[in-house]
Amino acid sequence: MINYKIVLLFTLLLSGLNTFSQNPSESELAKQKFTLSGTITDTSSNETLIGVNVTVPELKTGVTTNEYGFYSITLPKGNYKINIQYLGYATIEKTIDLNQNTKYNFALSGNETALKEVVINNTKNTLDISAPEMSVNKLSVSNIKKMPVVLGEVDILKSILLLPGVTNAGEGASGFNVRGGGADQNLILLDEATIFNSSHVFGFFSVFNPDAIKDLKLYKGGIPARFGGRASSVLDIYQKDGNSKSFHINGGIGLISSRILAEGPLVKDKGSFLIGGRSSYAHLFLKLSEEQKNNAAYFYDLNTKLSYKLNPNNSLYLSGYFGRDVFSLNKSFTNIYGNSTLNLRWNHLFSDKLFSNLSLIYSDYYYGLNLDFVGFKWDSGIKNYNIKYDFKNYISDKFKLNYGTNAIYYDFNPGSIKPSNPESGINADQLDKKTALEPAVYINAEQELSNRISLSYGLRYSLFYRLGTSTVNIYENNNPVLFNTDMQIYEKATPIGTQFYSKNKVIESFNNWEPRFSIAYQLNENQSVKASYNRMVQYLQLISNTSSPTPLDVWTPSDNYIKPQIADQLALGYFKNFNEGAYSLEVETYYKKIQNRLDYIDGADLIANKAIEQVILNGRMRSYGLEIMFKKNEGPLNGWISYTLSKSEQQTPGRTAAETGINNGQWYKSVYDKLHNIAVTGSYYLNDKWSFGGNFALQSGQPVSYPVGQYEYLGVTIPSYGLRNQNRLPAYHHLDISATLSPRSNKDRSWKSEWVFSIYNLYNRKNAASINFKQNSETGNNEAIKTSIFGIVPAVSYNFKF
Repeated sequence: MINYKIVLLFTLLLSGLNTFSQNPSESELAKQKFTLSGTITDTSSNETLIGVNVTVPELKTGVTTNEYGFYSITLPKGNYKINIQYLGYATIEKTIDLNQNTKYNFALSGNETALKEVVINNTKNTLDISAPEMSVNKLSVSNIKKMPVVLGEVDILKSILLLPGVTNAGEGASGFNVRGGGADQNLILLDEATIFNSSHVFGFFSVFNPDAIKDLKLYKGGIPARFGGRASSVLDIYQKDGNSKSFHINGGIGLISSRILAEGPLVKDKGSFLIGGRSSYAHLFLKLSEEQKNNAAYFYDLNTKLSYKLNPNNSLYLSGYFGRDVFSLNKSFTNIYGNSTLNLRWNHLFSDKLFSNLSLIYSDYYYGLNLDFVGFKWDSGIKNYNIKYDFKNYISDKFKLNYGTNAIYYDFNPGSIKPSNPESGINADQLDKKTALEPAVYINAEQELSNRISLSYGLRYSLFYRLGTSTVNIYENNNPVLFNTDMQIYEKATPIGTQFYSKNKVIESFNNWEPRFSIAYQLNENQSVKASYNRMVQYLQLISNTSSPTPLDVWTPSDNYIKPQIADQLALGYFKNFNEGAYSLEVETYYKKIQNRLDYIDGADLIANKAIEQVILNGRMRSYGLEIMFKKNEGPLNGWISYTLSKSEQQTPGRTAAETGINNGQWYKSVYDKLHNIAVTGSYYLNDKWSFGGNFALQSGQPVSYPVGQYEYLGVTIPSYGLRNQNRLPAYHHLDISATLSPRSNKDRSWKSEWVFSIYNLYNRKNAASINFKQNSETGNNEAIKTSIFGIVPAVSYNFKF
């Protein structure tokens, strides 16, 4: 039976905190403290701004705006100079006489405009060394758009690969790996909705339209308690709200894809809309050839958002995303897959110290395959329904609380087969559908103990219930995998029976405490040391034996045979600003261990497997490394150099002394292990017409298994493989450059445009996506065949805005 008592207890606790926080205490009144609060927006669009620094230099204190642009800070009665600072915008200094609770909304502009009683200075991108936040990277969309990428398409996921601790799974591979973890261990959120497959065209593009994105943040460690469900990282992305002041259109036309986005007011200064679309059309060129005219390979997606401010204390948001990839070969093979999300949110301000957000979220990942030549259709996917309620309580300028609760209901469809035509010999079949419920509650505190020491600490309590309707196999000794001691191999066990669980009957349940802690100690005004620890629990497993996710991969919940992954990570860092913030240095070292990481027996068949527990083995994982990033933050030339030295290993020991496990039970390199990872990126602003960008990436080759010998069977030479992941592909590296031309135009004209010229892989490096071994039909010898996807790729695109 599902135990809701603990969740209910936490919910009542949160409600009590809510009630307590709405009115200042008697001690606060005695000390004559007042609260300054409000919202910070963009002057031209009224778009709320995330992460704006609101500081009071006189008291050496401050606060940042939340995900909806709201800030609140409580100060003693007095006259203060308030600094408002945000990257890419002019800094505002305003003097405020705080003698009562005051609401003050600021509007930031990129232009140096004179405002009454307000002083505007140039913004500096200074590293925040005092905040107890580490292992976090923020990227502005404006900087991302300066980076050259493959085929001229601006790409968020390709950009984060230039950060320390982040690697890819190879040329053209989807997803990304963080600190030696798998791509399935990353929680990817778009407006709080989960994205299960973040790539178009098997990794060539990401699903994120950069024109629609407002803010993104990658948490590699020190992850706040409000996040859960994944073992390695969180990529938190927010879409724009839309311009509530005036109507605008912007877009771009490239060689293989184009995009357009429109935004404008529903009611001026109160409501706005945003709608953006993107599509590729490279498949149209295939139709010029008679042999290829029935083939297709393209993607399309749609971003939407409606925002409306009901009154100063209440706002509503409705956002959505829909995307699809389509592959078709001569109409006999059709593959369609993609994500759909929808989120309805209500922001409510209970008081000038308590902000809340209630979200109703739907997320769906669909995979469809139609093989007309054999007459069957395959459908699979995963849906989730999420309700979450979050509070941010600004108790004082030294102490803040975040707390909330959420519950996710999962609906898994591992796969269904249907005949696609009357002549088909395929019998309809449905793999057992699965459902699960994942409720959680959390509380997290941010506390400044002194001018030198700041803390962030919290606790998340998560539960997971694997639910019926399902039929579960029963095995002798509860062991679905057997070890053949004579042949020294693992084999599938035969079920001795089954047990049926009716709808919503609990098959298996789990509960875990997930503590989070980070501390910052400021050595002086320009340098600090930080440390963090977090535990993350992942109740979903991606069933895949590839190094990167593919559309055919299937997500499955933890149950009586598959245990949740439990990750513990400890990190230590040193941070320094140079030359008044013009340069910054970040150095971090980390150690991460993960319990219950799955691996697969040799020869495991994962597609349409009705008993996946028969081919999996339970093991553990660990990764550790050193990350260094040196940034130039100001001037016409800016960018960074990052280097990561790391190890990522797995161990799958035998369950008894007679079993060998994998690689004789010893630690072996995971497929995400990249010993060296170097990235250099920079942009140079020459003048109003020309700007330039460049990236260089170098990574150690991906671990693989090569043959160590060969044998003959029925006259065919067959390679014999040794231990798992003992070899590597050749090193992966490439250099990309770009130039952006912005034609000078009449300042009175609203039309603005630019041409972007880029070259991906300038020196035509043929990076190995894979190396396969096969027998040469003429010589009879085994040969290694390297597969490369990209050589040099020039591209041009035209961007416009009006």
